[in-house]
Amino acid sequence: MTFFAPLRMPVKRRVQTAAVLFWFSAVVFSSLLFFYLCTIKYLWPLIIIYLLWVLMLDRAPERGGRRIEWWCKRRIWIHFAQYFPMTLIKEGELDPSKNYIFGYHPHGILSMGAFCTFGTDGLNFSKRFPGIHPRLLTLQVNFQIPFYRDYLMAHGCASVSKASCEHVLNSGPGNSIAIVIGGAQESLACKPGTLDLTLKKRLGFIKLALVNGASLVPTVAFGENDLYEVFSAKDDSKTYQVQQLVKRLCGFTLPMFNGRGIFQYAVGILPRRKPVYIVVGKPIHVQKVEGSPSTEQLQELQKKYIDEVLSIWDRYKDRYAAGRKQELRIIS
Repeated sequence: MTFFAPLRMPVKRRVQTAAVLFWFSAVVFSSLLFFYLCTIKYLWPLIIIYLLWVLMLDRAPERGGRRIEWWCKRRIWIHFAQYFPMTLIKEGELDPSKNYIFGYHPHGILSMGAFCTFGTDGLNFSKRFPGIHPRLLTLQVNFQIPFYRDYLMAHGCASVSKASCEHVLNSGPGNSIAIVIGGAQESLACKPGTLDLTLKKRLGFIKLALVNGASLVPTVAFGENDLYEVFSAKDDSKTYQVQQLVKRLCGFTLPMFNGRGIFQYAVGILPRRKPVYIVVGKPIHVQKVEGSPSTEQLQELQKKYIDEVLSIWDRYKDRYAAGRKQELRIIS
């Protein structure tokens, strides 16, 4: 592998890298901007009002965010998708008169395919699935970071809480949610050439589908786990114990990983240029149940969902995961 990027690089590749860097720097830039404004005493009244609004009044994270369509359709997100590149594969039509729960697999390091697919229009989701309005759900803690929270909501991101999910699903036809099912635990199993899913114990989204009558749409991203080199910690190591402690306290954690830099390819936090193929499967239609679903109903629907995820893997593994080290595994 060449260590440094060539000096004579096509402009479009520089622009693609800049688009990904912009996404990465959003949380840092937002925080730095907020702390800088805090040093200007004339702005303190406005900052106090903003913080009171965030902490006490603003319920947008629980109400589907504040998606700004013109921003999500900017060309920067097309460049973002072309960096890898990412490709959206559509298996079936989605009826805009229904509501859907998109289950995204795998988590990977940062779920970049989920953001590009559901948080932007870089893959032309709005044209491929007209009338479907997805909201990408993430942890509530992300909406406690000043300014960054507003950036996330501009992409239609919202809290992954039960109240938030049900609000979106009951906001009218076509309103849907996208959940990275495996969560933080699955990110610890992320390794290039593999697809280990945390799915057996995940029944929350299954119950949501039954209670709200929302159809399930399994979505599998081939290549999401290949974007970074991952240094796995053994289950009995202190590193793994620290990762689990962080997950319990904060709701998220990350494995030790390495990508590439801006001007060199060996070390850094930017993802490597690896193709990602995002297969949006056929919907599993769900009949709404009154009251609380039984254990049998939950397990039956979960089995249908898992079977469809495995079916997607079998259909596309030889095309999009030809260099895999092992087959898809559901590890927990």
